[in-house]
Amino acid sequence: MTLRLRRGRLAVLAAFSLSPLAVSPAFGQQASATLPTVEVSGTRGNDGYLAPTAVSGTKSEAPLRDVPQTINVVPAQVMRDQNATSLQDVLKNVPGLGLSTGDGQRDQVFIRGFTAIGDQFVDGFRDDALYFRDLSNVETVEVIKGPAAVLYGRGSSGGLINRVTKKPGVDVSDVGFTANSNAGRRAELDLGRSAGEGAVSWRLTGAVERGDNFRAQQFIDRSAIAPSMELRFSPDTKLLLQADYLEDRRVMDFGIPSYQGRPVSVDPGTYFGARNARDADFVQSRVASTTATFTHRFNEEFSFRNGLRYYDYHLNRNNTNISGNVNETNGTMSMSHAKLVRDENGWFNQSELTQKIKLGQTRHEILYGLEFGSQSKDAYSYAGVPVAGGSSGLPAVSIFNPVLPVVDPNRLGALTATYGTYDTFGSYLQDNIAFNAQWKALVGLRYDRYKQDSRLQAPTGAPTSLSRTDTAYSPRAGLVWQPTETQSYYLSWSRSFQPSAENFALAVNNADLAPEETRNTEAGAKFDFWEGRASATVSVFRLERDNIKSTLPNNTIVPVGKQRTDGAELTFSADLKQGWKLLAGYAYLDAVITESSSFDTSVTAAGSVPFKGKNATLTPRHSANLWLTKELGNGFVVGGGANAIGARFANPGNTVTLPGYVTADAMAAYRTEKYELQLNVGNIFNTGYIISGHGSSPNLSLPGAPRNVALSLRYHM
Repeated sequence: MTLRLRRGRLAVLAAFSLSPLAVSPAFGQQASATLPTVEVSGTRGNDGYLAPTAVSGTKSEAPLRDVPQTINVVPAQVMRDQNATSLQDVLKNVPGLGLSTGDGQRDQVFIRGFTAIGDQFVDGFRDDALYFRDLSNVETVEVIKGPAAVLYGRGSSGGLINRVTKKPGVDVSDVGFTANSNAGRRAELDLGRSAGEGAVSWRLTGAVERGDNFRAQQFIDRSAIAPSMELRFSPDTKLLLQADYLEDRRVMDFGIPSYQGRPVSVDPGTYFGARNARDADFVQSRVASTTATFTHRFNEEFSFRNGLRYYDYHLNRNNTNISGNVNETNGTMSMSHAKLVRDENGWFNQSELTQKIKLGQTRHEILYGLEFGSQSKDAYSYAGVPVAGGSSGLPAVSIFNPVLPVVDPNRLGALTATYGTYDTFGSYLQDNIAFNAQWKALVGLRYDRYKQDSRLQAPTGAPTSLSRTDTAYSPRAGLVWQPTETQSYYLSWSRSFQPSAENFALAVNNADLAPEETRNTEAGAKFDFWEGRASATVSVFRLERDNIKSTLPNNTIVPVGKQRTDGAELTFSADLKQGWKLLAGYAYLDAVITESSSFDTSVTAAGSVPFKGKNATLTPRHSANLWLTKELGNGFVVGGGANAIGARFANPGNTVTLPGYVTADAMAAYRTEKYELQLNVGNIFNTGYIISGHGSSPNLSLPGAPRNVALSLRYHM
């Protein structure tokens, strides 16, 4: 398999940096005068579903039972058994999430009723560029529920998603190939060598994906490569160097329009855009990043980490989609064509000192942290124009049997250029306290200073320059009671903030808007069963967020007001002796706009509908997931599962409903030391359903895939 890179896109960056995967001991376990190394029963590796530890909740490898917060972990083996090829596939295993189309250009979800468009992280570093991630370099995906601003800064209202990457230190030689009846072909590579103490370890992962899709005209052309190297100077000192490059080109698919309060009833493959979509409606992204991570342990009490990450992102987005509202009387819609180009780059540096001390009868792991960062985000937006000549364009297009127009991709409207810079400074302090074997606490405080500068050059008039600086304190406090080694009960409270222009450029309509503020109160319990081979988590919570804004498809900012989400979640995972493996979850979410003076005018027939009292968009009241596999012996494995998603609202006025659905999947595999052969069948019963929506528009909802079959072959050299 050959992966070709564009020359000059990938620069090597060397800096002293700290690994986010540094292992830290559990609290309340006494074996010496210093905090001991913890041994956790269960599996955290390549072949288990049970993840007893995570790195995202405390920025160190900590037992989940010690963290007073809900953290969902999707291990590598789950992703492999399900043949997951996108972040959306992975997140179907996490309850309490709503899926968004992301404008057909990016990964985007709603967590506990709140959009997480900017809450993407990789190894603890912010990764907020708007693109579709690849999984070839991902070991696990961890989802933190609720605000996490103490460690990660702005955003993180409903939660955040942290991808933990594959790293050197293991001997691996895997190549794989998958053919899917609905999604084309994909090849993957994972090579690595561990050289032991005082030497160099390396790893190389990559993927190439080509093919089409059940959606008419859809295609994908993707390449990814990620080399990494670890230099171990001594048992206490190491340097990790990582690079990553991804290029992705596909049709920009906005989905389908609505009719009489539901997505229009058409074949799931019906495309609403240009007839020549490959040339007129494509979206292409290129992302390159380099990371340097230095770690050093001075002694049993102090250790240091410094991490530096640089990224460069380019987006070329071209789309033809519905313009305005559907004419429900005639069953027609108008269409327009637009173009957007984004050029971004930036860096983040995290310096952290960890101190382990004993004060009286209490043990402490104290994290002192500083974060600096700077991002440059430039956007060139060409106004939407009718898809044919003249002021009115083509005649209206039928929403039931669309006759698509041929679009000239070079016919564009006026250009608006926006240049933005974003500077971050954060300092944080966290104390993980063990009072004794039964009582523990996690407390922290972060200070952030976030400066935004923007210069707007419109088609007419002089350039407009805007600037805004926000400062905020983000506290966190949690108490844990563990009466036995298999029971853990917790209560926590936290607060976070999100600036008005975090994800889109500062503009006149948001420069004077205060940051959104989120408060989360959560209580829960975590249990271990059957000698640590199974675990369960149950939690109840209230999330409250003020000053919410929503961004319409034309980037207009709409003040929403205040939202409250009351909910409960239950998860269960297990690796059992009889060869059974299980991952399951359930979430109940009651997400309501409690205060708002805004109105939804997005559906003409409905008139102006107030936001107040409406449910949050793309947030099902009930959702559940189940995945189960069984090892039959002699290398044979079978499995299957289901996803149940309740009805969701497509727009803030709740005038369009995305119906609930249940889909079922199955797999069978034969595995030996040298190779694996695996068959996956998705949507066994060929259920018709809408998997995602836009979030602020009644239209632009994406149908889910019909029944599909994937055959995978993996060879271990």
